[in-house]
Amino acid sequence: MARPLSLGAERPGSRDAAASYPNSARRSGRKPGIRRALLPLLGLVLVTLSACKTSPVTGRNSFNLFSAQDDVALGRDAYTEVLANAKVVSRGAQKDMVERVMSRITAIADDPGFEWEVTLIDDDATVNAFALPGGKMAVYTGILPVCQDEAGLAVVMGHEIGHVVAQHGTERMTRSLGIDVAFSLLNTGDYEALARSAVQLALELPYDRGHESEADEIGLIYMAKAGYDPRAAPLFWERMGALAGGRPPEWLSTHPSPETRTRRLEEAMPKALEAWRRAAGEAP
Repeated sequence: MARPLSLGAERPGSRDAAASYPNSARRSGRKPGIRRALLPLLGLVLVTLSACKTSPVTGRNSFNLFSAQDDVALGRDAYTEVLANAKVVSRGAQKDMVERVMSRITAIADDPGFEWEVTLIDDDATVNAFALPGGKMAVYTGILPVCQDEAGLAVVMGHEIGHVVAQHGTERMTRSLGIDVAFSLLNTGDYEALARSAVQLALELPYDRGHESEADEIGLIYMAKAGYDPRAAPLFWERMGALAGGRPPEWLSTHPSPETRTRRLEEAMPKALEAWRRAAGEAP
């Protein structure tokens, strides 16, 4: 870490400070202290450039301080904790189907070195699936009836794999760190809770909805490339929307509305159908 400037340092321009400059620098009028002061800024620029990421499929640029290897380490630790008290399905047709979908989609996914693994959890009351940073995933048996078939399951798992390859989890962590730093600098005092609520409505919720839409699009293309009919995707999300019943307005939610989701999937459908036909060996 760069050493901070000391408050007790001599001030440039004083007699003692001027005497400390090399003679050549005094003759030329250049002050090395200015160049030294620019080094931290240069370091920040380099860190910023190195932390810029591009999502596969969508090409979206993002800022993320974490590497793919960081994602793997974070996910590996969390996965152990999640599964510690879970009832894991160890055999059967459902487990085989889940592992088959995982294998087919990850085989064509953009992979900088993730550790792909999926576990089927016996919990019919939980209609859900999740993926941790780095490629560890869990599918609950409760979502399988909504999937209806293997293509429907590919919609779910493709979406979760989309979150992984775009590194959404650690991108959110990076954003949270930035927000915390900003509030510490602004010193909003008694208004901090109100300010954080405003930030959540104005920035965080739309940001999260953007991640969900991006995972939808990546998952749609991935399932098509893996040989699954992408037309199963809008139908699956319609079924999920019907289960959700009453929902808050989209602007108060972390997820797009079913209508928005379906519309964006239909917009990406021509590209997905072309990928699906190519996977099937058909002429474009």
